[in-house]
Amino acid sequence: MAGEISEGSVPAYYREVHEAIRCRTDERVQVEVFQRLLQRTDLSKVVLNQIAEHLDSSDGFLSKLSLYKALALIALAQQGKQPSPKLLENCILELPKPQLGEPRDLSTLRMQPAQDDVLTLSQTLDGLLGKDTVQVELIPEKKGLFLKHVEYQVTSQRYKISVYRRYSDFDVFHEVLLQRFAYRVVPALPPKRMLKGVLTSLSEREFIEGRRRGLGRFLNLVARHPFFSEDELVKTFLTFSGSDVQSRLRDTCKKTGDEFMINRIATQAKEYLPADIQAQFSTSREMIRNIHNSFQRLRDRAEKMVERSKDNASDLLMFGKELSTLGSDASPLPSLASSQSTWGTLRQSLKSLSVEFAVLSDKAAQQGRREEDDVVEKLNLFLDLLQSYRDLCERHEKGVLHEHQKALHKYSVMKRQMMSATVQHKEQASVEQLESRIVQQENAIQTMELRNYFSLFCLHQETQLIFTYLPITSHILGSFVNSQVQGHREMGEVWSELQPKLGCLFSGNNGLKHSI
Repeated sequence: MAGEISEGSVPAYYREVHEAIRCRTDERVQVEVFQRLLQRTDLSKVVLNQIAEHLDSSDGFLSKLSLYKALALIALAQQGKQPSPKLLENCILELPKPQLGEPRDLSTLRMQPAQDDVLTLSQTLDGLLGKDTVQVELIPEKKGLFLKHVEYQVTSQRYKISVYRRYSDFDVFHEVLLQRFAYRVVPALPPKRMLKGVLTSLSEREFIEGRRRGLGRFLNLVARHPFFSEDELVKTFLTFSGSDVQSRLRDTCKKTGDEFMINRIATQAKEYLPADIQAQFSTSREMIRNIHNSFQRLRDRAEKMVERSKDNASDLLMFGKELSTLGSDASPLPSLASSQSTWGTLRQSLKSLSVEFAVLSDKAAQQGRREEDDVVEKLNLFLDLLQSYRDLCERHEKGVLHEHQKALHKYSVMKRQMMSATVQHKEQASVEQLESRIVQQENAIQTMELRNYFSLFCLHQETQLIFTYLPITSHILGSFVNSQVQGHREMGEVWSELQPKLGCLFSGNNGLKHSI
């Protein structure tokens, strides 16, 4: 074949047709695509079969030169000649042009997955939340009087299994997850230790509880991610009960490499991106930044409400205790107050009221826990996701783009060195060495460009993920309203029960109907 048609003798039209219909990853042409091309020729089935007979289409593909031969045979057939390789030898210097239309229109023949199927995430919030629910519970190990380290029981609803993990296991899991999915939203871990001088108002117990909650949020976001959830790393962390989960995680990561290496369309990502991807990215990034800032303010207010509920619980309990203390005073009344005063009776009555105030305190504490679990925790979950998106944008700009720019600068330096070496007639060996380095750098730049487009591709999908999560706002508001309704109803019931008791305790409705 190569002896019949050489690369140099091929007309521009042939090259344009090849570029329009070749595979995305190499120079070959799929047989199915070529057959669609044949349908555009209006040649008879017999003639088309004759053309196909002369072509080497092993493994379901045509090589570039096989396609060129086919185009020449098509052109001959369209001229009314018998399409045979022998006839080609007579016109090898000037290959005939087939009538196939504009090459740019032929790209529609190329087999490709529908763009929407690849780039668009067809997920719903309920679908994401339903993928898994992971519980993280504390199992403290005490040695002597001091807490040496903390272990966590991790229970996945999806896999119906509980495993035990230390913070260091989470740390390694986070590390390999970032290696595998550098172009995705990987939530941050809560800090391992209290920051000295920053969290001084926080007790160690509160810090450990906050860290447990943070680890739970991290795992739930990871286990519900459309791509992480099906990855071997996540399954290993949630189900492996062997002695060294960290080694297993690192081995799993090494075997397969990062997502760019294993994603089937990673090197073709550019073809699926919309033309205005940069503008879309900038707009979405700004919108999500504003959403993040608003949700932070909402969370801060919700935390203050939790604190007020806890303070209310504490104040009500202390109020009841003071009443009890007052009522428990057994000192005799002075003679000047004994004749008309009802203080002796009142004093005895006050003692029993502390029970009601203890109940009120308990209800206020429950209200605080509901606000913390149902409102603050959901806000924190979404904030963790939003922050991981902002971290991803930083990685894209400071990582992929920055590395690409550095590589281009290095390449331009090499090219200048090469020009200088050529002008100065340096030794052949040093020139060849420089040429080799330039070729290596060109390959590195090409890989970086592909990674840059794949990074944008992933960013586009992760942006969709954020917007899929946005309806969680209605979940949070619903939880907030429900917690308030339930809390006020329960508190109201206790206050209502308390009111008639006061009427019974204090004869004459003292303090109930008359203003002071």
